[in-house]
Amino acid sequence: MFHLRKILLAGLLFLVSCQLRAQLKINAAYLEYITQYKDLAIEEMKQYRIPASITLAQGLFESAAGHSRLATEANNHFGIKCHDWQGRSITSDDDALGECFRAYDSPKQSFDDHSLFLRNNARYARLFQLSTTDYRGWAYGLKDCGYATNPQYADKLIQIIELYQLYQYDTARTYDHYMANTYAAQNRATGLQPHIVRMYNKNYYVVAREGDTFKSIAKEAGVSWRKLARYNEIDRHTRLHEGDIIYLEKKQKHAIKAFKRVPHVVKAGESMYTIAQMYGIRIKNLYKMNHMKPEDGIRVGQALRVY
Repeated sequence: MFHLRKILLAGLLFLVSCQLRAQLKINAAYLEYITQYKDLAIEEMKQYRIPASITLAQGLFESAAGHSRLATEANNHFGIKCHDWQGRSITSDDDALGECFRAYDSPKQSFDDHSLFLRNNARYARLFQLSTTDYRGWAYGLKDCGYATNPQYADKLIQIIELYQLYQYDTARTYDHYMANTYAAQNRATGLQPHIVRMYNKNYYVVAREGDTFKSIAKEAGVSWRKLARYNEIDRHTRLHEGDIIYLEKKQKHAIKAFKRVPHVVKAGESMYTIAQMYGIRIKNLYKMNHMKPEDGIRVGQALRVY
């Protein structure tokens, strides 16, 4: 009987551990959200002393990583209701049917208003006595102060912070101003999911989708579409194809250091333009590194310096 109990207990523990692993599974949408908004959360922390981890965890949880109706239609990432709000609004069902929620022109406005909502509200005053590295104290404090009615709210925030290691941003000294301001200041409530901004070789870029144009990407990124075409060294009227790499700023003079002694071997169908886009470098520098002129052709198997 004792051995049977041990077997049953072991089986139960196994099932519980499987459940926990399933609950704590890394979510790709969460990772994308963190990439897009971590710099903005750090900026808010430096200005208002709210832990970046808390801001990110609340944004992730409240907006379903930017996929909730409030986020996609009203740029509201924190579920903040109207209260004495004088700006635009949107109605949505929450604790009651048809409740009034704040609407913003951009995610940055939502993040700014979230910080001010906490900073200027007397019931959250005691939280600002905590360290910006005390994310647990902040999580339980938000729940105790009445930010949410969900009894597991604090535990949910902590779980998100620890699973995605968001606490690392609470000690950040620097952040990317482009992502915190230019990118986050663009209207995301367009009915379309924004492109995921990635970085390679110190260049921000997006991957074009079917139907994209320089104008549509430029509007989303907050840059001139003519500049965007120049950054990518291509005519601004060129038709974009799904999968094209579109850089959001001027490219670098050479590839990353890993390719210092590793040449690119030309493959069938490649051109100097596609190779330059692949490594995030300017075409003129690619020609210069290989002592070539624009009129010179390339052949399959040819080794080209990219650093």
